[in-house]
Amino acid sequence: MAIPTRFATPSMAAPPSSAEKDRTVQQTDMDALVSRCSAVQTGYLTDPTKAIDQIVESFLSRPFQGKKQIISLGAGSDTRFFRLATNKSLQLLYHEFDFPQVTSRKITAIQRHKELATIISEFGQVNPPEDGSGVPGFRVDARAGSLSSLCYYIHPIDLRTLKPGVPLPAGIDATLPTLFISECCLIYLSPNEADDIFRWITSSFGQASESNSNGVGIVLYEPIGGDDSFGKVMIRNLSQRGIVLRTLQRYSTLERQKERMRVLGFNTGMGACDVNFIHNEWIDSKEKERIDGLELLDEREEWVLLAKHYCIAWGWIEQHAASGSAADLSFQSWSQFPIQRS
Repeated sequence: MAIPTRFATPSMAAPPSSAEKDRTVQQTDMDALVSRCSAVQTGYLTDPTKAIDQIVESFLSRPFQGKKQIISLGAGSDTRFFRLATNKSLQLLYHEFDFPQVTSRKITAIQRHKELATIISEFGQVNPPEDGSGVPGFRVDARAGSLSSLCYYIHPIDLRTLKPGVPLPAGIDATLPTLFISECCLIYLSPNEADDIFRWITSSFGQASESNSNGVGIVLYEPIGGDDSFGKVMIRNLSQRGIVLRTLQRYSTLERQKERMRVLGFNTGMGACDVNFIHNEWIDSKEKERIDGLELLDEREEWVLLAKHYCIAWGWIEQHAASGSAADLSFQSWSQFPIQRS
């Protein structure tokens, strides 16, 4: 998971332009990529956070008979699609949104690596070719930074443009059970911009879920806190890099994160836990022993402080299935995750 630890000294230059601020936010994706690579090489992770993996796997494993959809907001260099696509039987439509500069860089990397192109080309095909003749098997607009295939899309979208009434991008199916993922993404938007994205989701997908009982959910990974001494230092260090956590004040606690879900429409169910609780309660003892054995953690108290300043929050909208059985609901199992009590 991308938790910043070192920060540059601020310069005395003129205030950054809007484009420069956007580039600073885009750079956080590269920072996260370096952190993930380091964690993978050390053996801590096979990729991003275990908690989000569990939430995604729970959504995909529900017995809904048909395709499901995941939409990753500010996906950057995330590799989740490629990991999920190793399951050839999975019926999945996967979309990623990010700045055109970011999506273009990712598409260039995909085109350079045949194994990635092959995964995209073959995923979702009933009888994929064995000789690799299906590569590339997808369409790319290099200038725009877009990619489209049978089951995987990369969309060059500035998330700040998503508001109620904005049409769905090409390839998105609002009738499918849909999960939105945001990993340290909405935190950089203004509170109103971030709230508008929630409203865009619920207005575009919530009505479909009422008629089709397929549901829509969202999971966030974000910083919290900020009022204590540790949080103030964290905010100051980030600001020295030109990074402002713009929704932090409004959604600074687990309770505020859950209330956010309820007020903005994800009100069938919701939950929130800090990363320290997730480490203690969601990860099994064998995995924790394995991680602890990789290297000695001298400053465990600092780790706990840091982990308490990041959280996973989730919420969903879902009506009773046509069969009347709760077992047919796409998000029903989310209510079984251990919940942190305030």
